[in-house]
Amino acid sequence: MKISNTYKAIIASIILSASLMSCMKNQDYTPIEIAGLSVVHASPTTEQLNVYADNNLTTAGEFSFGTKLDYVNAYAGSRIFTVTKKGSTTALNSASFTLDKEVGYSLFVIDKLESIKLLVLKDDLAKPTTGKAKIRFVNLSPDASALNLAIGGQTTDLFTNKIFKEYTTFNEITAADKVTFNVKNNATGAIEATLADVKIEDGKIYTIYAKGLKANTDNTKFGLAIFTHK
Repeated sequence: MKISNTYKAIIASIILSASLMSCMKNQDYTPIEIAGLSVVHASPTTEQLNVYADNNLTTAGEFSFGTKLDYVNAYAGSRIFTVTKKGSTTALNSASFTLDKEVGYSLFVIDKLESIKLLVLKDDLAKPTTGKAKIRFVNLSPDASALNLAIGGQTTDLFTNKIFKEYTTFNEITAADKVTFNVKNNATGAIEATLADVKIEDGKIYTIYAKGLKANTDNTKFGLAIFTHK
């Protein structure tokens, strides 16, 4: 299986641990098992937040709606993730997830502030076929209906019927300099948001997610966002 550069970066620390172990073969040594963790602020609130893995802060600096933290090393095994308001130690919510070693994960902070939740998805970081990219769709809009994701100009929708918190597997699409993505109402087929002229690069891995609230008109309003797994 071909692996992406992102996956190689995640396992680099594993290789380092193995090297250290060989250098310390006359001493007791337990290799450190590492996963990759990316964190996305998808809660439609103007509040800045912090996310902790156990007692370790993962989101130093500004972490506002739409912000994404690229992969960082996280200890594999059962971890407790906690979200707080920035500057506060009071937990808004906590959840336990098990991280497998040498695997990449995306942790999304989702839902309205008063009902905030954590969603952890395993990322498929195997390298796409030459000339292709991989893409996944996640519905993270709390007041949206079931949604479809389509590529402009294509007759068949790429993904269909995803309600809030539902997500797809990664599918391959053809790389191109300009791709338009439309999110549609599953029941009516009406286009509800668009990402126009997105450059989709050969060999890259992407997640597109529906975000925000249809009831809002500020920067937390309903729309689409895309990020590259790196």
